[in-house]
Amino acid sequence: PDTKKENLISFIAVGDIMMGSNYPSNASLPPNDGKDILSGVSEVLSNADITIGNLEGTLLNSGGKAKDCGEHCHAFRMPEHYAEYLKDAGFDFMNLANNHSGDFGIIGRESTMNTLERYDIKYAGLEAAKSSIIEIGNKKIGVAGFAPNWGTCSINDLSSAKELVKDLKKSCDIVVVCFHGGAEGTGAQRVRNETEYYLGEKRGNVVEFAHGVIEAGADLVLGSGPHVARAMELYEGKLIAYSLGNFCTYGKFGLAGALGMAPILKVYLDEKGNFVKGEITSIIQKGKGVPEIDETNKSVQLIAKLTGMDFPDSELRISDNGELSIAE
Repeated sequence: PDTKKENLISFIAVGDIMMGSNYPSNASLPPNDGKDILSGVSEVLSNADITIGNLEGTLLNSGGKAKDCGEHCHAFRMPEHYAEYLKDAGFDFMNLANNHSGDFGIIGRESTMNTLERYDIKYAGLEAAKSSIIEIGNKKIGVAGFAPNWGTCSINDLSSAKELVKDLKKSCDIVVVCFHGGAEGTGAQRVRNETEYYLGEKRGNVVEFAHGVIEAGADLVLGSGPHVARAMELYEGKLIAYSLGNFCTYGKFGLAGALGMAPILKVYLDEKGNFVKGEITSIIQKGKGVPEIDETNKSVQLIAKLTGMDFPDSELRISDNGELSIAE
């Protein structure tokens, strides 16, 4: 069908993005100063009205105080000019509600926000920047983000999340909610309708959260956090992607098996924000974390399988070539 004629709005969404870190040294930066890191996928990324990612780290050239969290974690500091690579690849919005936007304290967060503004990329998900509005033609798209981490809008406070969504819906035609929640790793591929924990941290009940924000007016819910892709669900005509996995995570990430596979999700919504159709392009991260198109379509197969397991009654259909549709 002719999407222009139907007045559909298209979104592309991907999971975690961390394009290399200059901390503790430049040894964790990609070759050629990262210029080519998104070149294998930029043609797909730029092919939508709005392209959304989860920025897993800070944009800060130097300084800031690295968080102290023992051997279980890393502090990520991307050079500020790397934001240009995001812009050139087609990104319009970055979710900052995650456990790495605070890696270099207030200084890191402020530098990240200022840098994104400089490159004309919208952002949200922080107590200091809860939501953002993007205009597409005569439509206003509101975007908000939630996570369990300090300084972010809390995924564990559902009533506040619903209030924020309701307020956003008053001034916007369509509302998109990003969240960073759920346990982590290859053992965390299944969606559970219960509160999830990781290393003792309360990471939210992602099903209750996603359903709750849709009931409050959200039209599309995009998850990240587990570092693996998870199932998708249609709830009240709205699409939920429970985790979009590791998209471009260079350097210190484990990328074996499911950790290195992810979807580029494209979704078409009608003017009321209802899901019409979509498609998944599978990517795989080669070497230390450079995304490229996966011709063997592993992410599509994985997400289809998980969706069948976790939401067996779902009306969402995922074809072998990655097309998303509603069951007849």
